[in-house]
Amino acid sequence: MNDILDFFIPVLPALVVGGLAYYFFDGFLKNEDRRRRFILHKEFQSETLPLRLQAYERLTLFLERANLIQLLIRVKPTSSDKKNYVDLLISQVQQEFDHNLSQQIYMSDECWNIIKSSKNTLIAQLRKQVLNTETTSADALRENLITSYSEAEDPIYVALSYLKTEAKELFS
Repeated sequence: MNDILDFFIPVLPALVVGGLAYYFFDGFLKNEDRRRRFILHKEFQSETLPLRLQAYERLTLFLERANLIQLLIRVKPTSSDKKNYVDLLISQVQQEFDHNLSQQIYMSDECWNIIKSSKNTLIAQLRKQVLNTETTSADALRENLITSYSEAEDPIYVALSYLKTEAKELFS
């Protein structure tokens, strides 16, 4: 029994010191790893922030150009056929959207889905106007769209509001 006690008396302080050293060294390494990750994240964020802002700017421009009133002002009818005019409007919106497809990687899925949904809703609204039998020409269709326009129901306005909100979160 004395042999065991004689063995543990010098070994026990060494084990305690070794355990404490391991505990503090492990904590230090974990803290260093977190610090390195934070620095990398901060550097990555400072490099991607301008790209993300540019994506938000481009999609804001897309939404402004897809705004029904802006679209009607910018795109004039080429003939009196209302179906051809609506097809031209839809083509313009779709081309603008296709031009900005790559910007989706810089924003949340929810924001991108809202933008897609607003574009699809606008296209559906335009197609619905073609079915209106009261309007017979492209010019009459334009007048009808302008007079019936309401910003409260505008899907583009909703998407633009959400896009602005998400862009502001980049700075908070």
